[in-house]
Amino acid sequence: MNMVFEFILGTYIYLVTAFFIGVNATYTFLLIRSYREILRYMRHNAFSNYRVMVQSELTPPVTVVAPAFNEEATIVESTRSLMKLNYGNYDVVLVNDGSSDGTLDRLRSEFELFPSKQLYIPTIETERVRGIYRSARPEYRNLMVVDKENGGKADALNAGINAARHEYVCCIDADSLLEDEALLRVMKPFLEDETVIAAGGIVRIANGCRVVNGRVIDVGLSSKLLPIFQVVEYFRAFLSGRMAWHGMNGLLIISGAFGMFKKTAVLEAGGYSRNTVGEDMELVTRLHRIKRDRKEPYRIVFVPDPVCWTEAPESARILGRQRNRWHRGLLETILTHGSMLFSRRYGVVGSAAMPYFLFVELLGPAIEFLGYLAVIAMFAGGILEAPMAVLFFIVSLFYGIMFSVAAVLLEEMSFQRYPRPRDLAILLAFGVIENFGYRQMTILWRVKAFWDYFVRGTRSWGAMQRKGFATGTK
Repeated sequence: MNMVFEFILGTYIYLVTAFFIGVNATYTFLLIRSYREILRYMRHNAFSNYRVMVQSELTPPVTVVAPAFNEEATIVESTRSLMKLNYGNYDVVLVNDGSSDGTLDRLRSEFELFPSKQLYIPTIETERVRGIYRSARPEYRNLMVVDKENGGKADALNAGINAARHEYVCCIDADSLLEDEALLRVMKPFLEDETVIAAGGIVRIANGCRVVNGRVIDVGLSSKLLPIFQVVEYFRAFLSGRMAWHGMNGLLIISGAFGMFKKTAVLEAGGYSRNTVGEDMELVTRLHRIKRDRKEPYRIVFVPDPVCWTEAPESARILGRQRNRWHRGLLETILTHGSMLFSRRYGVVGSAAMPYFLFVELLGPAIEFLGYLAVIAMFAGGILEAPMAVLFFIVSLFYGIMFSVAAVLLEEMSFQRYPRPRDLAILLAFGVIENFGYRQMTILWRVKAFWDYFVRGTRSWGAMQRKGFATGTK
């Protein structure tokens, strides 16, 4: 019996080692590809004049859609930010998704809302729309508030898309802040290539930044640990992940916090799915599928510098809930579109992007978690010698540190959003220390997602608490 146990553990360690080598080779490829794509992007846009785009009559109008559920703490500041974007012609549609707090009351009071008789056509089926409001203040004449019964984020986005007047729709989170030229920069790929149907911008952490009148005027780091760890994570996900897949037209996710779409493409796809907590990834994957099935030329792109600032969770409980939901959303997307896996019919999406998200992003945390347990069991049982166990952990940590630090350096070499040397030093240090506890904690949260989905049957979002953006001096 002991020999069988030793054989199983030993075999698993070899499999984990092979998987580990494959994953890190993939990360290395993506990092190199991302570096090349960022250089290409910076050369291409080095002399772009965005003021000309604002003044040009050829710049198409845009509708910004922001769903809101119990966002009383941030809704006014976020709305003010949206009303001050540097863009020629755009509307803002805020969708109150049956909030139980004072979200709608704050909007009514701040923007002097009154009931509007505007026609609402439910092209995409949603929960009942209770009313549409406009602002009595002339400076907010392009603001519309849609009040509806609660149906979830995807349902609220679909209601906003129904209400949108323009062909291009920018979907963001109501608790996010866009920089002045964010719309211009994310619209540029559409102007350059008529086959572009969706574009995503980068999302950054606002915790620790100074916000005045809906604008981030001083970029900095939070005094708390968890938001700083998330800054490093976001660098790794966006700059050394999505940038690489963008270059291969294999981008499977446009963040729900900031994405631009052709409205006709979204309507053809039936809008956001209400049957998943990962509606952003599922929609993008479905767009790939539809276009590939129809053999129509298209591109889905990532733009690394139109910045959207968001408030990150500061407690382990809320962060764990968020990561659990993200992982369940990924699982649901893979299950829904599993037939695309390894299919040459879907090009790089089926042959590379989908397998990557299945084995590395979805199953990777569970495999790594079981690998830790196997090494501990073998060491405790005297099957694995101490030097080999130590070597396993050292090599694992080395590669984790290397990719985190590389992502921070990629940010510094390209966009330099953190001007203080002290902040850069802190980020580099956190790229190292996240591998000693924080990484393992996120693995546990994602492993728990499998239990919650398959055993507990959890399908809900879970509550997220916001405290609002900091407006004073750090």
